[in-house]
Amino acid sequence: MAKILQYFQEKVVFLPVPLHPKHEFNFEVDFEEYLWETPFEGLINVLHFKIKNPKGIILYFHGNADNLHRWGKIASEFTKFGYDILIMDYRGYGKSSGSRNEKFLYSDAQFVYDFAKQHYGEENIVVYGRSLGGAFAVKMAADNNPKVVILEATFYNLQDIANRWLPVKVTDKVSTKMTYHFLSNENILNINTALYHFHGTKDKIVPINSGKKLFKIFADHHPSLPKKFIEVEGGTHDDLAKFQQYNDQMREILK
Repeated sequence: MAKILQYFQEKVVFLPVPLHPKHEFNFEVDFEEYLWETPFEGLINVLHFKIKNPKGIILYFHGNADNLHRWGKIASEFTKFGYDILIMDYRGYGKSSGSRNEKFLYSDAQFVYDFAKQHYGEENIVVYGRSLGGAFAVKMAADNNPKVVILEATFYNLQDIANRWLPVKVTDKVSTKMTYHFLSNENILNINTALYHFHGTKDKIVPINSGKKLFKIFADHHPSLPKKFIEVEGGTHDDLAKFQQYNDQMREILK
C-alpha cells in the first residue's frame, strides 16, 4: 500500500515537464524572469508580468502539470483585469529545482509571497490558486493577510482525491502513510479575508463536490466574511476562462 501511495503522489499528483536552463520565454505581455535561491536548497523560476498602473498584483499558483511555458501564457491573460501577475514553477517543473516535499513547496510559495508583499504591499495582493495551486493559495492566505483569495477547481484535501482511486475499505487507513496531505480543509479555517471559489459542474479531475465541501467549511467558520461559490455550468477542469460567467464574476471581484 505504501508503494502504491508513493506512486500515486509522485506520478499522478505531480506531472512536471522540465525545461532547458537556457530556454527563452516569449509572451505578448511584458515580463521579467527571475531565478531565486530559496530556503531548503531550492532554485525557483518565477515570471513577473507587468502592465501600466496596476491595481495590485495577482500571485498565481498553477496546476499540477507542465511548466511556465504553458502557465505563463495562461497567467499573463489575467492582466486584462488590471493587475500585475507573479507566477512560480514548483520544484522539478520547468527550470525550478530542489528536493520536493510539502514543507519545501510551501516555503517556496511564501518566498514568492514575500516578494509581492515587499513590492506591492500586502493590501494589494490577490492570491489565486488553480487545482493543485489552490492548496498553495489557501496556505498563503491562511499564513498571511492578502486582499482576497480566489480558488479555481480546488480540492478539499489530497486524501479526498486519492479516495477516488482507492478501494473503499482502505481509504480510511492511508492518511498516515501519505507523503503529501495538502490539508486545505484545515488551513482554510485560518483565512480572514474574502474568498471566492470557481468550479465547473463537469469537472472530472477535481469533482465539484470536493470544492463545495471545502467552501462550506470556510463559510460555516466565517459567516460574516465576503465569499461566494461560483458554479460554472458546463465547465470542465481546464476551460472556465472561456465562460462569460467566469469573466464577469472575476471583473466584479477585482473591480
